[in-house]
Amino acid sequence: MNRLTGQHILVTGAGSGIGQATALRLAAEGATVVAADINGDGLAATTARAADTGISEEITTLEMDIGDEASVVAGVAETVDRLGGLDSVVNAAGMLRAAHTHAMSLDAWNQILTVNLTGTFLVVREALPALLANPTSAVVNFSSTSASFAHPYMAAYSASKGGIQSFTHSLALEYSRQGLRAVNVCPGSIKSGITEGTGQWMPTDANWELLAKLSPALPTTLESGGAGMGSPDAVAGVVAMLVSTDGAFISGTEIRIDGGTHA
Repeated sequence: MNRLTGQHILVTGAGSGIGQATALRLAAEGATVVAADINGDGLAATTARAADTGISEEITTLEMDIGDEASVVAGVAETVDRLGGLDSVVNAAGMLRAAHTHAMSLDAWNQILTVNLTGTFLVVREALPALLANPTSAVVNFSSTSASFAHPYMAAYSASKGGIQSFTHSLALEYSRQGLRAVNVCPGSIKSGITEGTGQWMPTDANWELLAKLSPALPTTLESGGAGMGSPDAVAGVVAMLVSTDGAFISGTEIRIDGGTHA
């Protein structure tokens, strides 16, 4: 399937997990992709996976820190120059830290919102001129099931993802007449770099029975922290649809990908 042939796409958070799977899927469908991440080692792994699957020519990598305005300004400009334009942006980069809300420091709260919410805004802001040069373009932002459903010990993360959802709805209406579509994907119970690292940030006295509510209803074959998880590829396939013409009439909404966790 080559439904993305000729498209130029920036994917953030492409050094691991869902972002990496998404960058590889978009390239496999014919897009030319810049895979961006703060983690150089992760980007090297993305490059190696691209080589293993024969799509090296479709992917180049870029180190970019979405929590730093100067890095985003320079990174998006380099992406547009490298690709000769931009058709879509996929904001998969983010971070998660878990803590009791009463024990969370202001620095930790601000860090999560800076990376997740402000970082998403910065990438979109810098990409908009290039995106709006096209009669049709798309922004896919990564929210989370935590934006709409209770996830204990994750108040800052949930707040950041709720902000992303609202931000995306505003984009969808504001730029609709210029042909821009903006959509949220809301993964839940997906194995990723974020879920793999969550355990070390959990409060030592966390009530794990509360987290049992986050288990998917559908059978899973992957595990993270002892819980069943879906594959990042499940999300990547949905993103590929959204940035293709198959998603041409989808904008200003959320698509939840959680294996029925919140059915």
